[in-house]
Amino acid sequence: MTAKGSNVDASDYTQYRPLMFSIAYRMTGSVGDAEDIVQEAVIRTYRAASQGTLVESPKAFVTTTTTRLAIDHLRSARVRRESYVGTWLPEPLLSNGDADDAPGPAELAETSDSLSMAFLVLLESLSPPERAVFLLREVFGYAYPEIAEVTGKTEAACRQIFARARRRIDEGRPRFETSRAEGEELTSLFLAAARGGDMGILFVRLAPDVLFYGDSGGLGEITYIEPVVGRDRVAEVIRIQLARTVQLGAELRAAWVNGQPGLLASDADGGLIAVISLDVLGGQVQAIRTVANPEKLRHIGPVSRTWHLRWRDDNKRRDNKRADNNRADNT
Repeated sequence: MTAKGSNVDASDYTQYRPLMFSIAYRMTGSVGDAEDIVQEAVIRTYRAASQGTLVESPKAFVTTTTTRLAIDHLRSARVRRESYVGTWLPEPLLSNGDADDAPGPAELAETSDSLSMAFLVLLESLSPPERAVFLLREVFGYAYPEIAEVTGKTEAACRQIFARARRRIDEGRPRFETSRAEGEELTSLFLAAARGGDMGILFVRLAPDVLFYGDSGGLGEITYIEPVVGRDRVAEVIRIQLARTVQLGAELRAAWVNGQPGLLASDADGGLIAVISLDVLGGQVQAIRTVANPEKLRHIGPVSRTWHLRWRDDNKRRDNKRADNNRADNT
């Protein structure tokens, strides 16, 4: 804000909503939280307009408001995030499932890194101010004087923060080489396996040190505390889950998840069970990230109401049958 410039006209800020959401989502890894932050930023914009506030740059105004709200949110949510049950993954973002809506090469180049789940998880290693400085510089291309004004820090401090943050992120930053055709090929292998196809074909497309991450937030049938590591172990997880998916009448369909090839798992009524993202490099799946926490899926569509209950009931029946068999063997 400055004494120079023009009065804030809130109606002129509609064009900046995508930017505001992009900043808030990358800061929080949550679609719901990002939408709340954008809404609050819009309210503050209208409030500024009603008070006759003068601004030099509308874009800088909304960027500053959104970023500071996101920093405050992350600070207040720290305890909740630290007490999260099991592996934490971001809330997934989808493009539409239609082929015409799948991201093209240019869009993939823009989103596959800074929107990928792997990248958003890496951002968790940064403090809220570090995350803001890093994202504004690395992803959104802001100059240091602009970042200093947004964050309320000196330009020199912002340069130092960015340098430290970039070193930390670069140490674990994944690489992706996913073309649309390659993504479709790999997701088709999962779909074929789910329909009773040859798991061996899918097996060889898993990297030897492939990782499987599962996020159910303690609300699913399985809670993964650590990733499953290695081709054999991950293949077994896939085999079991695919078999159970088919057994309980669910289905898979291809999707683009956070700029990466992925899959949606839904029950027979269309209720969403899980969203799966694939990290691909050199034609092999390097990591599989599955979000099954229903609280992280509601922004996509209706969530399955019966899946987890059916899973538990089925497990209970199998346990009872196993116990009956053991008793029969002992008589």
